[in-house]
Amino acid sequence: MTKSELRKKYKTLRDALSMTQVDDLSMSIANQLLKLPIWDYSFYHIFLAIEEQKEVNTDYILNILSGKDKHIVISKSDFKLGIMTHFLLTDTTKIKKNHYNIPEPIDGIEISNDKIEVVFIPLLAFDKSGNRVGYGKGFYDRFLSECKPETIKIGLSFFEAETEITDVFEADVKLDYCVTANKTYSF
Repeated sequence: MTKSELRKKYKTLRDALSMTQVDDLSMSIANQLLKLPIWDYSFYHIFLAIEEQKEVNTDYILNILSGKDKHIVISKSDFKLGIMTHFLLTDTTKIKKNHYNIPEPIDGIEISNDKIEVVFIPLLAFDKSGNRVGYGKGFYDRFLSECKPETIKIGLSFFEAETEITDVFEADVKLDYCVTANKTYSF
C-alpha cells in the first residue's frame, strides 16, 4: 500500500480505539520496551502524545526513563521551517499545546542532535522492512538524518507491521525497532 492509503487506514483504525484501549495498549508497549537492550544510554528523545489523535501514550515510558534517571529530551516544532528543536525535560519545563495540539516545551535547555542516543518515534504504520508512515510532514526524517548514525530509532505502534510500503523515498529514515503491544520487530 502507499503511504497515503496507509495514513487513511490507520487513522481510521486509531479513531476506533477507546481511550481505555489506548491506555492499555500504551502500557503494554512500555512493558515490551523494557525487554530491549536500550537502557544503558543517557539521552532519550521522546514525543509527547497528541491525545486527540489517539497516539501512543508515552507517559508510561516517561516514568520508566525517569525511574532509570535518564536525560529525557522533547521537541518543539517549527512548522514554517519544518524542523524540530530539542529541549531537556526537567521539573521546571513548562509544556503548552501548539495549534496542532502537540504538547511542546515553551523553552528550556536546548540539546543538540548529536547528544541524542535513542529516539522513540510516533507513526501511523510501518512495514516489515522498518519503513514507517507518519503524518507526512517529514519532521522526523529530517531530525533523524541529523542524528549520529548509531542513534537507535524505535517506532511505537498500536498495530502490527504491513507487508510493504510501496512508495518509500530515499530520504526516509528506517527504524531499528518497532514495538507493538504484542511484539517487537527488529530491522
